[in-house]
Amino acid sequence: MVRLLRNAFPLIAILTATIMFAGPASPAYGQFFGNSRSVGGVSINADGLLSAPTLLQQQELVKIRATAVRQTPEDLQPFTELRAVSLRQLEAEIATHHNRGTPLAEKVAFLAGLQRIKYLLVYPERHDIVIAGPAEGWRVDSLGNVVGQTTGRPVLLLDDLMVALRTRQSSRLEPISCSIDPTAQGLKQLRQVASHLRTIGNPQTTARRLEQAVGTQVVTVTGVPATSHFARIMVAADFRMKRLAMNMQPAPIDGMPSYLQLMTAGSRGMHSTTPRWWLAPKYDPLATDADRLAWQLRGPGVQCMTEADFVNSQGQINHTGHTGKVAAQWARNMTDRFEDLANHDSTFGQLRNIMDLAVLAALVEKEGLLERTALELPLLLGQAPLVHYPAPRQVATTASLLKKGRNWVISASGGVQIMPWHVADQTEQVDSLNAVRKQLPTGFDGKWWE
Repeated sequence: MVRLLRNAFPLIAILTATIMFAGPASPAYGQFFGNSRSVGGVSINADGLLSAPTLLQQQELVKIRATAVRQTPEDLQPFTELRAVSLRQLEAEIATHHNRGTPLAEKVAFLAGLQRIKYLLVYPERHDIVIAGPAEGWRVDSLGNVVGQTTGRPVLLLDDLMVALRTRQSSRLEPISCSIDPTAQGLKQLRQVASHLRTIGNPQTTARRLEQAVGTQVVTVTGVPATSHFARIMVAADFRMKRLAMNMQPAPIDGMPSYLQLMTAGSRGMHSTTPRWWLAPKYDPLATDADRLAWQLRGPGVQCMTEADFVNSQGQINHTGHTGKVAAQWARNMTDRFEDLANHDSTFGQLRNIMDLAVLAALVEKEGLLERTALELPLLLGQAPLVHYPAPRQVATTASLLKKGRNWVISASGGVQIMPWHVADQTEQVDSLNAVRKQLPTGFDGKWWE
């Protein structure tokens, strides 16, 4: 979307996007993710239009939360700093259900309640790869996301793990990303309408003119199936980031003003430029032992990046390589407060989870860990079906007007970009990791988690 600063008007016009979906999700084992209209802090109406949930929809979600997820098995309820999941045994568990034609249990769909990937541990002697991290029992939160019972942190999903593993090779060359962009024709028409406005007139009438000028916008997903839950997480996080940046909803934590609140009455910007923000991985170098059999993911996981884009007279966007001071400040705030934000908004926590999984998968491929362990995972790597969601394809532009000095800002753009191989390339030897690898059970006693 485009941002224009015009000193002639003492108003700010904000254009944002709502995402169109074609219909309900396929049932499969993850049916409770797609059947409600109000999940993930957004609402999808009968026509597939995504927006903030209404009060009635929030009340509906309260009822759904009571029945959507069954009681967590007693042995998985307590919080633990380290729960381990064997990929070899997980494959066997999925195969059992596949052969019997029975649905997967929730504990399988939620990977035993894992909330982050902290360790990746390799056991060539028993043909296994183990992932481990904090975990506990689960519930559905007020946004409709499955989260830890006490921490509120979103759990990892089997479906997202399978998507990450299946794109472990292609992600080396093609970024995993999503973006919501106006068409060149829409931006051209927006410039034409804006150039002829001399007074704001009726705010609602002007807002409708701006919406009509931009028209529908395009949702683009790369690197993963657009119909996957993985893709929906990226799109939902992008949507919620835009709402925070453009003051359409208050941040759930203190000390994180919107981009508009950071702007002062005297703020100035380049005509026909737009501040673009996107979310990307942020990890410290991956720790590994001397034998490269134990790995640890370190760092916050997510950062917010920004750049000013230039929009020419034909509505075409060119990256400038520069950014505005206020946009950069908002990006720093988003990065610095991401941990607190994710603890209060589980959609951002889910985004970090899929980044963990993408990095894990890139590491498996880069280090040849499947070959090193002679581990075969036919179901995880391709045969097991994914939960199928309608692919997000287009956006309906909406506008609202807000007084802010003498500037008129017409929107902002954003996105998510994950390049996991860049993270996997940065490593550091930490010999103490070998002790972590040795302390885990050797056989999991026939179970797929411990």
